[in-house]
Amino acid sequence: MSQAASDVLDVDSALARLLQQAAALGPAQSVPTEQALGRVLAQDLRSPIDVPGMDNSQMDGYALRSADVSAPGTRLKVSQRIAAGHTGQALRAGEAARIFTGAPIPEGADAVVMQEQCRADGEHVVVDHAPRAGEWVRRRGFDVRSGSIVLERGQRLRPQDLGQAASVGVASLLVAPRPRVALLCTGDELAMPGQELRPGGVYNSNRYMLRGMLEALGCQVSDMGQVADTLAATRDALERAARDHDLVLSSGGMSVGGEDHVRPAVQAQGELSHWRIAMKPGKPLAFGSIRRADASSAHFIGLPGNPVSSFVTFALFVRPFVLALQGATRLAPPALVLPSASDWPRADRRREFLRARVGDDGRVELYAEQNSAVLSSTVWGDGLVDNPAGTSFAAGDAVRFLPFSGLLS
Repeated sequence: MSQAASDVLDVDSALARLLQQAAALGPAQSVPTEQALGRVLAQDLRSPIDVPGMDNSQMDGYALRSADVSAPGTRLKVSQRIAAGHTGQALRAGEAARIFTGAPIPEGADAVVMQEQCRADGEHVVVDHAPRAGEWVRRRGFDVRSGSIVLERGQRLRPQDLGQAASVGVASLLVAPRPRVALLCTGDELAMPGQELRPGGVYNSNRYMLRGMLEALGCQVSDMGQVADTLAATRDALERAARDHDLVLSSGGMSVGGEDHVRPAVQAQGELSHWRIAMKPGKPLAFGSIRRADASSAHFIGLPGNPVSSFVTFALFVRPFVLALQGATRLAPPALVLPSASDWPRADRRREFLRARVGDDGRVELYAEQNSAVLSSTVWGDGLVDNPAGTSFAAGDAVRFLPFSGLLS
């Protein structure tokens, strides 16, 4: 699928086309539950047990028969002591059991009275509260019923999800494979931190930033290094990158300048779907594929070289694509609608993603300089204002805010 140079896609259409190409990778892998953080669940997890597995006490207190306490001040014989992890004996009429939080309710008891409403009296207890049946009793299966789905297929596993799996006794989980991503950067002007800058040179921030963003999504990343600004070198790098990777991600070389070789190199080695997006920052963006020797292909995404453009386009396009490769069902983070603390009087014909942060008063403040080369705006900010094309706004107006917490993990 090709696109004429004069064509420009809107953000939503470009993302939809990209995601159409993102078939989930396979086969699924079984991993220990404690090692599954951030992985995407490959099948529904059904509980093999009830949780809790027995009626148990919600409080430290006394388990008893509610029929034995018709009025406050009732005196009962304490027949036993039941701690969590231990099972008591059947309770007879006129008896109470000293019980602790989480301990199984003994047979015959139907309520628990908290210890603050009781008075110990030697081998007896005076109960100063008349309970109803079921009071402070957690019933078997109160949290989870055996056979019920506790984690859904396509869910990206969080710490609490691992805890849920462990709570039903599941020691391993079936998850999607981690995408293998080859990362390459182009530009003769780029230098690595620690090297001396030549005249006109800049340090390669994208290489560090993009690798970190990929690894945060659970990708296995191969750094292919910096590619010389020639067509031959770029084609060779793409060929090598496609061999053992699911996705090739490049930074720079996607525009139409004389030294921008990624686009023609991808067209020569495979197929380029589209590369002009109606967004700011990030207009030069490529989606495509690179052929392998066995006639299969690797996905290709080419990001612009400006660091903020690369950052934003990764968050909006690469992130959902990588999650889709893992079969994730939730690809878009939730947006917040918040009042602006800043004026934005200059509407742009493209959809804008403005670096911003939320103040203590809950209002969204824009970074003063929105140039796509100002990476410090992403460090200062904690999200993006998603501003529709042709839209200006003033302080106090509602804006759509995308927190980095949802865009970068």
